[in-house]
Amino acid sequence: MTSPTPPSEPAYADRTYRSGAGLATGVLLILLVGWIGGDAVAQGEGNVPWGALAALLTVVPLIVAFTLRPAVFADDERIRIRNPFRTIVLPWSDVSDVRASYSSELFTKAGAKYQLWAVPVSLRERKRAARKASREAHDDPYGRTSVHADVTDVQARAAFADRTVADLRELAERAERREKGTTTASLRWAYEVIVPAAVGAVLLAVLLAVG
Repeated sequence: MTSPTPPSEPAYADRTYRSGAGLATGVLLILLVGWIGGDAVAQGEGNVPWGALAALLTVVPLIVAFTLRPAVFADDERIRIRNPFRTIVLPWSDVSDVRASYSSELFTKAGAKYQLWAVPVSLRERKRAARKASREAHDDPYGRTSVHADVTDVQARAAFADRTVADLRELAERAERREKGTTTASLRWAYEVIVPAAVGAVLLAVLLAVG
């Protein structure tokens, strides 16, 4: 009797990149807005509770869109960019470059450009990482230069955006050495965010007009 064949697993798991500061900010803003809006709903009179509900319906999806939603998922075949209002899926064969200057951006071979909202660039963090690397190089008793230093150590000292871009570039370069995968480029609008926010804005405008 032969044993059952185990289910096949994907060869490469997604690497996920998200901003910890963005997630923390989003949670705090939702708690704050929920507390203020809940108090207005419970204690308000006249149209105030309805206005508060409409405002919550408008504001909460936008907070989620700009803080909790952004993420970048990447494996050896494709990259999936989840921005506030869109999700973009691209095979690495369509990607020409990934850069982090004042913002993190991905460029396609067709000339399109997509911002990576989940990978914010912090100039302060970048300067702090550069100072730390310079100080360690100066204080190194063995005289180990950047030429001899372990690449992993150098990346660990870099800013979050620079580490992420280095990882994504490595995946893109690795994909060039393999056969083209089956992933096709796609773009999907985040209607689960856009629709509630739009409905809430319309309701709020109507309530304000009615008075």
